[in-house]
Amino acid sequence: MRDAYALDQDYAEWTSGSRFDPAERWPWWIELVSGSVARGVDVRRARIVSEPISPYVRYEYELTSGHNIKAGESVRWLPRREASGLALPDNDLWLFDGMSVLFNHFDGNGEMTGEELVTDPAVVELCVSAFTAVWARATPHEDYQPV
Repeated sequence: MRDAYALDQDYAEWTSGSRFDPAERWPWWIELVSGSVARGVDVRRARIVSEPISPYVRYEYELTSGHNIKAGESVRWLPRREASGLALPDNDLWLFDGMSVLFNHFDGNGEMTGEELVTDPAVVELCVSAFTAVWARATPHEDYQPV
């Protein structure tokens, strides 16, 4: 849900014009997700973005096919203006089987400051409901044209 994260070496290389194969850079992610998908796990990622997109989101968009999609994720994009009216958590998160949610916490510069695993049914249900609503409105990666 953020428009930028901490600026790492990969992003710095990308902004300088260097391009790389995400599968070679992050093989552990490809293996983790593809193995999970092979076991029948549905791995979905929804990105809520401001438009026009930030340079960081452009970087994410350009890597998505060779990284997330190649691994077996389903990815959708939702322009932030289309998320108005949705009750959304304020933090990035991962949902696990509708039973728990892992919140990722960041500082103002996009540096990760920690994670928080929550199993409270009310919080999990709020997050499941929010993700379901976002997913229904969002555009599949292959159809999304960033502005």
